[in-house]
Amino acid sequence: MKKILAILALSISTLFSGEINIAVAANVSYAMDALKAEFVKTHPQTEVKITLGSSGKLTAQIKNGAPYGIFMSADMFYPETLYKENIATTKPLMYAQGALAFLSVKPQDYSKGMKLLEDTSIEKIAIANPKTAPYGTAAIEAMQKSGVYENIKKKLVFAESISQTVSYAVTATQIGLIAKSSLYSPKMAQYKENIHWESVDATLYAPIDQGIVLLKYAGDSQEYKEFYDFIISQKAKDIFKRYGYIVHE
Repeated sequence: MKKILAILALSISTLFSGEINIAVAANVSYAMDALKAEFVKTHPQTEVKITLGSSGKLTAQIKNGAPYGIFMSADMFYPETLYKENIATTKPLMYAQGALAFLSVKPQDYSKGMKLLEDTSIEKIAIANPKTAPYGTAAIEAMQKSGVYENIKKKLVFAESISQTVSYAVTATQIGLIAKSSLYSPKMAQYKENIHWESVDATLYAPIDQGIVLLKYAGDSQEYKEFYDFIISQKAKDIFKRYGYIVHE
């Protein structure tokens, strides 16, 4: 009898709980714990599994059949591509707008703006790979628009994702162009604005509109739909704001 009850309980638990797999651009990793914590308050039976990476690499995985039901990209281009190819079932919606920032372990004179990167004291500059990471594309655009790219392109060290760019900026290079959102992580509290980091002039690069789509893998899953709705809700927008994103009400 106890065995039957245990099997019945397990069946009921399985029926009313679910696991969802989300592909998430690396820049969102810093806000993800807060987003998940807020979501599970109202969906305690849903286990949210996150795979982080550059938007380009995640898109390649999705095209090759990776089991993700939602894709949160660092731009709109990759979700648009998936929608056009009928891999995404919803048109891309912008859930947040990202921003670039300088980061250096040593204090820097950020009043120089992008010209700072030309200083002889800066031998290596970390940026995300522009071929797969939208923040890397934005970094190159800012360098070109400010007229410093040709002088500093030999200094560039390319990271696979924006989170790896942060790692390079604090360990392997003198400075990095990173996602501003990463600076709002508790782990980054030691780095101070105007001393270790500063926002990059937003007029130097196109707005980093970050898009979300539901993917075919989600099927009719209610859990995926609920998480998708949450990410575009006001509660999620409030969290994104706390992590340095721009959101449109």
